[in-house]
Amino acid sequence: MTKTMILLLVIPIIWAGCSSPEKESAVKPGTPAYQLAKDLAAQLPELDPEANTILIRTNTFTLTTSEVLKSILDDTGNQFATKVKSFDAEQLKNMLRQRAEAMAETRLLLEAAVAAGSSIDPQAVENALQLQYQRLGGKEKFLELLAKQGIDIDHVKVNIQNDLQIEHYLEGRMENQGAASEEEIQAAYAADKTASVRHILLLTQGKTDAEKAEIYKKMEEILIRARSGEDFAALAKEFTEDPGSKDNGGLYEDFGRGRMVKPFEEAAFNVPVGEISDIVETRYGYHILQIVNRKKETRPLEDVRAELEQQVLRRKQNEIYRSEVEKLKLKSAYEVVRF
Repeated sequence: MTKTMILLLVIPIIWAGCSSPEKESAVKPGTPAYQLAKDLAAQLPELDPEANTILIRTNTFTLTTSEVLKSILDDTGNQFATKVKSFDAEQLKNMLRQRAEAMAETRLLLEAAVAAGSSIDPQAVENALQLQYQRLGGKEKFLELLAKQGIDIDHVKVNIQNDLQIEHYLEGRMENQGAASEEEIQAAYAADKTASVRHILLLTQGKTDAEKAEIYKKMEEILIRARSGEDFAALAKEFTEDPGSKDNGGLYEDFGRGRMVKPFEEAAFNVPVGEISDIVETRYGYHILQIVNRKKETRPLEDVRAELEQQVLRRKQNEIYRSEVEKLKLKSAYEVVRF
């Protein structure tokens, strides 16, 4: 597998704000990020740039609300600034949580890459940029698009440099993974390909043990109601704290393996169709799932062999990636301070 493909497969958010740890995290008065933070603080007081609330802490860096918001602005520009003003408090919290976690993981990997002596030839950055130009119809169109969105080309170059450095570091961890075996390919072909579920999520991130105990008790009560025959979609609309599925009764349709966090995926692909799972804990909180349907591959094995090989390799790479990130979190005393 080529170097330029590895990050695309294993890192969920490639441009995750890998700015240097030495940069000042608080945004400055008069900047677009500062004004946006002030505007959003009316919905979520933690976003006030004067407070600059710490979200994640390690023994080498902290991530604050202002830094996370600025990173999103740097990556997405004007489009994001317009859209985010319509978010409610819960949507803002979810956005901050997802972005902060991605930034923290990326920074941990970048620090590890630097410590390991990983370095990138400037020509590799230029080559990656050329690929971006080609995908968007040429350099001129690419730069026009960035300018329209208010994104700085130098910021893009820094992110590419950091991504490639992390990729080089991860390659060393993945080089002994081996090819997909025939047994693994056969198992992947026989397994259910997609799942459709309804789910209810109660968030626990940033909660105390006492608060989590109360949330678990509430989920137990919801589970009893669901298993007693109440309409699951109606319960999801009433109780779930997942904004991505709340309006459609907690429904996620036809997602493949590797798309959801592992405990959620295991329930989705192992609990019998038509049944409701026990309470499932993920890093987001407590879930219960109603399994709506699962589908198997219908094409002949030889028609999908190459696809299955890549699927097996992606799974191995994701496992290595997650293992490496968890080791780095443990080593750095990673702590979610607030969400």
